[in-house]
Amino acid sequence: MPLVLKGDKNFENVPSLKAKALRINLNETIYGTFSEIGAGQETVRHFFRAGGASGTIAKAMSAYDKAFSDAIYGAEEDGRYVTEERLKKMLSHEMTLMEQRISREEHPNKIFFSYANTVATIDFAKKYLGHGWLGIKFQLEPGEEYNDIILHIRFKQNEARLQQETLGILGVNLIYGAFYKHHKPKKLLKYLYDHIDKDTIEIDMINFSGPRFENVDNRVMSLQLVKNGMTEAVMFGPDGNNILPAAILYKRNILALRGSFRPVTKVNMDMFKKSYDIFIRENKVEEEKTQVIFEITLSNLRAEGEIDEEDFMDRARLLCSLGQTVLISNFQEYYKLVEYFSNYTKERMALTMGVNNLVEIFDERYYRHLSGGILEAFGKLFYKDLRVYLYPMIDPDTGLLVTSNNLKVHPRMKELYKFFKYNGKVVDIFDYDPESLNIFSREVLKKISEGEEGWEEMLPEGISKLIKEKQLFDYEAPKAIEEKSKS
Repeated sequence: MPLVLKGDKNFENVPSLKAKALRINLNETIYGTFSEIGAGQETVRHFFRAGGASGTIAKAMSAYDKAFSDAIYGAEEDGRYVTEERLKKMLSHEMTLMEQRISREEHPNKIFFSYANTVATIDFAKKYLGHGWLGIKFQLEPGEEYNDIILHIRFKQNEARLQQETLGILGVNLIYGAFYKHHKPKKLLKYLYDHIDKDTIEIDMINFSGPRFENVDNRVMSLQLVKNGMTEAVMFGPDGNNILPAAILYKRNILALRGSFRPVTKVNMDMFKKSYDIFIRENKVEEEKTQVIFEITLSNLRAEGEIDEEDFMDRARLLCSLGQTVLISNFQEYYKLVEYFSNYTKERMALTMGVNNLVEIFDERYYRHLSGGILEAFGKLFYKDLRVYLYPMIDPDTGLLVTSNNLKVHPRMKELYKFFKYNGKVVDIFDYDPESLNIFSREVLKKISEGEEGWEEMLPEGISKLIKEKQLFDYEAPKAIEEKSKS
């Protein structure tokens, strides 16, 4: 049953909030509940004010008191209420009540929805700006299975009233998008910011699920968040689902590796394994509280021009198959990555990198936009407990092994480099695999795309098989190449 109203043509490409709410209200098939905790009933307010809300709103509630909230949705063992788990409980509970209390026999054409949010706005001391979860469970045909859109937000405004208003607008955009833009999820993401300045709120995680989103890959949706400037970084786990960064970075030791991973090679995994062994032997590092991150920057994804989503997915699939957690970021400079991590943890961090990466860090041109130049950047980069684990390389001109002892930085940077090196901030990886030093992703990629032999042994176990099975990175089977050449 298509959701089309007579007079839809009167709605502008970017309709007003009142127009969005009214369009929902005037659709006689849409019926549901609003449960909002933490910042007032800001979303449902728009629907009440638009008019015709009695045909849309079955119930609106805010269980602010903890005892009331626990009695309705159940107590949380960890005592935290602004969580994804709490939001899911709210959505499921309210939808169950809808199904129980609204007779399908009396209302055969109704399509149900449940909207919920659980948020914490800025505190009185203005130390924590606040964050929250919001989502919608909805159907588009009577009796069909439900679809879910769940997202996490971070407030950037410094007044609770402004945060409440922004939350209300976002809620209207989400509900409207669920019913009228569900078939274009990438555009739905952009429409979430209708009437909202991107500087006021950050969306750092979103997940789509349900029958209407069977073909939606949430990793691609994560990429869209970064591409659209909705957040600086997104994360997803080995299972391919998006992860809230705070959930796995909070108070953790962090070891991060930046690369193209196009594709992931033996040298990448050797860098990870050898640096990890050093890291967990460091003081203040507990293995059970350590998180490894494989990071790909947006600038890296753009290296070949416009971002190729299929190419991105090829890299992501391989890293996930190796059990890794992946971060997609908009941080071209390393110090921004460290700043980002420091929002979540004060524990020890480490960056694993090759010689060329370290030399680039000491290039002043990357810091001309900073008033304090390279010194300001390094003050942030070599933050109190950070280490750089340096993987050596073979100099292509001399054939000599390059380590922290003989690498060359710009003459003006020599003393600065010595300061950090001799203060233990740069640590060489000595037990590297010599056979991996001659492996380069760009050469492996060239061999794959041109149908050459010998690339398989340059990759971690199981990766070549996946590339062939899924035909990643434009891989073609030898037989197909042969037939193509004959034609």
